[in-house]
Parts: sequence; structure tokens; C-alpha cells
Amino acid sequence: MDDTLHEADLRFMELALEEAERSLEHNDVPIGAVVVKGEEVVGRGHNERERAQDPTAHAEVVALRRASAALGSWRLLDCTLYVTLEPCAMCAGAVVLARLHRLVYGAPDPKAGAAGSVLDVFAEPRLNHHPLVCGGLLADRCAALLRNFFQARR
Repeated sequence: MDDTLHEADLRFMELALEEAERSLEHNDVPIGAVVVKGEEVVGRGHNERERAQDPTAHAEVVALRRASAALGSWRLLDCTLYVTLEPCAMCAGAVVLARLHRLVYGAPDPKAGAAGSVLDVFAEPRLNHHPLVCGGLLADRCAALLRNFFQARR
């Protein structure tokens, strides 16, 4: 776990929050993600499970697919993924398999988080890749977006 944040991290998490808000346009849970290489955004995504009727259309997976297409490789070695909610087990696995250098997430997910809340995929020593992980960036704003979404549905 690497809890070192950099100046640019705030700017990229703001972009992930903008992506999360796009989920609301089609009544999906507002989670957003961006993949960055150097200082360039190479992939963006937001939850599209409802729109696509696809259980794998999580923000992280959408962003990783777009980054891979943009870079012409499934290996995202020098990239960082910014996501507004702690990844689930599927998305954490995708981060490992994509060989991402770093993961930065916003709010923890006490129900399904796989970066330490429920389980920790990234700490599994038998896996062949271990990205740096930093959680809690703009956590209050990320959590508020989710809380407001679910309160409006009740």
C-alpha cells in the first residue's frame, strides 16, 4: 500500500468524479474512472451496467478497455487508474491483470471493496503483480455522490 499522493492526483480524481456524474444520465450508480499515463488521460469510463445490461460494465473495466484500445496494448504498465469507489473483486483483478502501476481510489466500499475493506486482492502474495494503492482521495465527495444517488431512489 502506498499512501503517497501527488499534486496531479487531485486533478485526475476530479475527472473521475465528472465521469461518475455521467452515470446519472442513464440511472447507473455514479462511479467514474480515468486511466492516466504520464500526464495524459488515455481512458475514461463510468458505470454502464444498467445502460448496457452488462454486469461487467463497471467504471474501471470501461476505462481499462478504452485505455488498452488507445495504447494498443492490454499491458498498462506505466498507468494509474483513478476511481471514485474502492474497486470490487472483479475490478481489482482487472487492475492486477492489466499490470497497472498504481491505483488511486476515493471512497472505501465496506460492502464489496477489494483493496482492504472486505478483502485485499492487492496484498495477495501469490499474484504476479502488485500495483501501488492509495485510497481516500476526495473520499467525502465521492461518498456523497453515492449517498445522494441512493437516497433519491428511496
